[in-house]
Amino acid sequence: MAQDALNPAGGARLGFASLRFGAAPPRLCTHMSRPRTAFLGSDAISLPLLDWLVGPEGAALVELTAIYTQPDRPVGRGQKVQANAIKQWALARGLPVHQPEKITSEVRAAYAGSAPELALVMAYGHILRDDFIAVPPLGTLNFHASLLPRYRGASPIQTSVAQGEPETGVSLMRIVRQLDAGPVADREAVAIGRHDTALEIEQKLAGACVPLLARALPRLLRGELAFVEQDHAASTFCRKLTKEDAALDFSASAAVLAARINGLNPWPAAQVEWQGQPLKFGLADAIDGSAAPGEVASADAEGLLIGTASGLLRVRRLQKPGGKMLPAADFLRGSPVAPGTVFASRPMAPLVDTKPFPVLRKVV
Repeated sequence: MAQDALNPAGGARLGFASLRFGAAPPRLCTHMSRPRTAFLGSDAISLPLLDWLVGPEGAALVELTAIYTQPDRPVGRGQKVQANAIKQWALARGLPVHQPEKITSEVRAAYAGSAPELALVMAYGHILRDDFIAVPPLGTLNFHASLLPRYRGASPIQTSVAQGEPETGVSLMRIVRQLDAGPVADREAVAIGRHDTALEIEQKLAGACVPLLARALPRLLRGELAFVEQDHAASTFCRKLTKEDAALDFSASAAVLAARINGLNPWPAAQVEWQGQPLKFGLADAIDGSAAPGEVASADAEGLLIGTASGLLRVRRLQKPGGKMLPAADFLRGSPVAPGTVFASRPMAPLVDTKPFPVLRKVV
């Protein structure tokens, strides 16, 4: 899973594409028994949600009639074209799958012709226009992977971990014209543990979508689901991650560096240069102690200890090019890093701002 449907490196995938263009509040259709429901998504984080929708509880409320997802893409080192997890799930259950490259007027017309009465969106990867969003009378609802209004934007999962937050969550919202600024009906929070990476948090968030929708959907169908405006003054924004975000600056504190390492696992994966090659750090925490910033102080049973501006950074998982991410003890047994080794610092670009980061993508 990726911050987009597919990350630029073709590696592990994380995160959610943000939807920006909105419509009027949904119109209640009191005659419906089981509304025809379309799902729009491209990332495996949605699979628990989809399983619930076709399970006994969800299927008693709505009829899942169509899946919209990204076209098949090249993935992995071999760049073999393959279907994403959402398409595979849908085909296994005999559901119609639509994979438009762009949301054109023809796509919108065909969508309207299929008469969906409700649409649920999560990590779809296309920006949706007002006329598309307005088609289902019960509304088009988006699952955003943060506790809005914090972490609007492209990488809320990674960024919430990288910023050292104690918790994050999923927000169920309407889509409006401004970035992730729509009114919110409900949220489901999850704790971020000291040794949670973005990968573990994504798994927690995938599960959190189920109770969130199980609470909200019956209320929506009864016309009782209230949407509350966000506190826009408290909003923060995250951006699309790049390979350059793997940089580490040891003039920061150990706590800041540990959070960033954990948030950027599995991609782009924080790294330093060692013996002329990149050395990836996959998990870290901060402990008491001191050494010069970037200097390897020692190694204990749980990790490699590196000096920072405040405290020691304990790196608990490491990976060399072509190898696997290993616990520090296993890695150091085969590739010892000598005390006194100094890792060079590189500037770390901010991951969060109080205003949206520039986006070059055009509306389709």
